[in-house]
Amino acid sequence: MPELRWNPLLEEWVVSASHRLDRPLNPRDQCPFCPGSGLVPETYDIHIYQNDFPTFITPPPVHSVNGSPLYKVADAAGQCDVVLYHPDHATTLAQLPVQHIRRLIDVWRNRFVELAGRPEIHYVLIFENKGEVIGVTMPHPHGQIYAFPYIPPKIKTELDASRGHFEKHKRCLICDMVREEVADGRRLVAGNSSWVAFVPFFARFPYEVHIVPREHCPSMKTMTDMQRTDLAPILKTVLMKYDGLFGFSFPYMMLMHQSPVDGGEYPYYHFHVEFYPPHRAKDKLKYLAGCETGAGTFINDTSAEEKAEELRGVTVAL
Repeated sequence: MPELRWNPLLEEWVVSASHRLDRPLNPRDQCPFCPGSGLVPETYDIHIYQNDFPTFITPPPVHSVNGSPLYKVADAAGQCDVVLYHPDHATTLAQLPVQHIRRLIDVWRNRFVELAGRPEIHYVLIFENKGEVIGVTMPHPHGQIYAFPYIPPKIKTELDASRGHFEKHKRCLICDMVREEVADGRRLVAGNSSWVAFVPFFARFPYEVHIVPREHCPSMKTMTDMQRTDLAPILKTVLMKYDGLFGFSFPYMMLMHQSPVDGGEYPYYHFHVEFYPPHRAKDKLKYLAGCETGAGTFINDTSAEEKAEELRGVTVAL
C-alpha cells in the first residue's frame, strides 16, 4: 500500500506504491469502465470512479518501513479518482461534442471544490494520460484526479517563480506570458474570447501546447461561467488539431495546473492546461533519456514557432 518516502538529495517526496503493479493492463474480455461490467452504473453520462489501485488513500495505511531523520516516511493520505468521460468505449475526448465537454468541465470543477475542502489534501491535480505509448492501462476514455497531501515539486517551482515575478513587477507571470505570446503571434495555435492556446517559447516537447485564460484566474473554483463555457471549444479544437496532424488519434499527457488547496493564499498564480505529446514526428517519439531524466534538462530538436505553424495549419470543424 502507498506511503511517502523522502528524497533528501532533491528534497521531494516519492510515492512508494508497490500494490499498483497488480493493476490490469488492457483487458481483452470486459472493460470494467463500460456499462454492464458490474463495476460502474448500467447507464451514465460522466462518472467518477474511485481508483482500485490508488496512489493516495484516506485513511492512509500503516507504513511498511520505519523512517529515520535522513530517510523520512510519511502518510500517503489523499484521494485518487478516475473520471469516465463517456460510456462509449471507442470514443475519445477529442470526439465528444462541445456540450458534453462543457458538462465534464463542471464535473472537474465540482470535484476540485469537494476535494479542496478536505484537510489532508493540499493539491488537486486533474489530468489525462492518453495512448499506449504513454503507458495507459485502460483504453476507455477517461482521466484522473489525484488529491495530494503535499504540493508537487513542479507546481512548487511554478508557484515560487510566480510569486517572485509578482513581488518584483506587481504583475502575474502567466498573464505576462499570455500578453507576450499574443503580441508575438508566431506560436499561437488557437484562441477565443476567454482562452488562448500556444506552443510556449520554452516548449520541452515538440508539440507541447498550453491553454491559458486571457483574464487572471487562479483555479477552477474562481473560473467564471463564461470561462468554463469557452474552455470546452478551445479544448476540443486543440485535441482535434492533434488528431488531424498525422491522421491518427494523438497520444498525450494533459495536466491542469492550478493553485494549491492547503489553506494558503496564491493570488499570483494562474490556472492553465499543459499538453505533453510524446510524438516529435509521425513515426518518431520523444524519449526522456539521459539528459532529460538524469539531469532534468530537456532537449527539443524542433522550434516552437515551426510546430505552432503546423498545428495552426490543421483545419478542424467543431
